[in-house]
Amino acid sequence: MSPAALLVLSDGRFPSGGHAHSGGAEAAIAAGHVHDAATLERFCLGRLHTVGLVSAALAAAAAGGCDPLLLDAAADARTPVPALRRVARRMGRQLMRAVLAVWPDPGLRELAAARPGGAHQPIVLGLAARAAGLSPPDAAQAAGYDAVCGPVTAAVRLLGLDPFHATAVLARLTDDIEEVSRQAAGDAARVPAEGVDVLPAASAPLLDITAEQHSAWPVRLFAS
Repeated sequence: MSPAALLVLSDGRFPSGGHAHSGGAEAAIAAGHVHDAATLERFCLGRLHTVGLVSAALAAAAAGGCDPLLLDAAADARTPVPALRRVARRMGRQLMRAVLAVWPDPGLRELAAARPGGAHQPIVLGLAARAAGLSPPDAAQAAGYDAVCGPVTAAVRLLGLDPFHATAVLARLTDDIEEVSRQAAGDAARVPAEGVDVLPAASAPLLDITAEQHSAWPVRLFAS
């Protein structure tokens, strides 16, 4: 493990394009479900244990050397909403561009060639972690953190939330991020023997519904 590499990969300043996405927070804020630090924390907690768990397991499996094309198909099956599939591939394409400039790994290049429109972002994240010398649990941790960091950052802009209070939300979620990461890495470790069906398929129906609605908004600050 290289702690410095994990910091680089998880840094919000890493040019992965994540700043353009709110992870569903923009729609939740518009609907009044998120309006302060407390409701933001509940939103992030729900997202972490559903979408975040799935993403973390996919990233860990990719970091562990599982076939990225099979994992990409598994990610599609776990993303029923067309708008979110488009977002996941768009973010994966942007992340791929950044990662190839930092860790130009042959496995990443092969995936980029096989999926020119973009692979799902967690798959790219997992391969990036592998290229950086990180472990599957590291990849899961990065994905778990990514699942909540985007909404928290977006809430600062959309709600004018105090950045200190927003960072406190992230700090309070660290134990849950660790828990989700451990579960995801454990599930991913079973894939070589049991196949991709053992990966979690947790869902968040309200996020799915609002994502499709949000994609049709004529004016929005974030792409998702």
